Amino acid sequence: MINPRSEENNPRPHLLFPKHPINTQDPSKLAEERTQFDAKCQAIFEKLKPALIQDYYNWFMVIEPESEDYFIDADEIEAERKAREKHPEAACLILCINETGVCGRA
Repeated sequence: MINPRSEENNPRPHLLFPKHPINTQDPSKLAEERTQFDAKCQAIFEKLKPALIQDYYNWFMVIEPESEDYFIDADEIEAERKAREKHPEAACLILCINETGVCGRA
């Protein structure tokens, strides 16, 4: 029988084994961490929005809150690619440069 998890049978074993294992922490702790992450990103967004909204309205902004780096592009995928290039393992948040930061339509 062929073992699909062996590297010789699967040239891309990373698809079977995620880099980040499932987090088994307390759900309330995870929710608090997410709230803190969102608050950091939102604060950075609010600080930068007035300077960017005129020239980059409805462009995408990817924020890495620990370094306060941000990456903007008219294309969402390109903005994310720029962020992953500099911060490959970091958690980032994607916002749209507009009055609310919301991407897409309701």
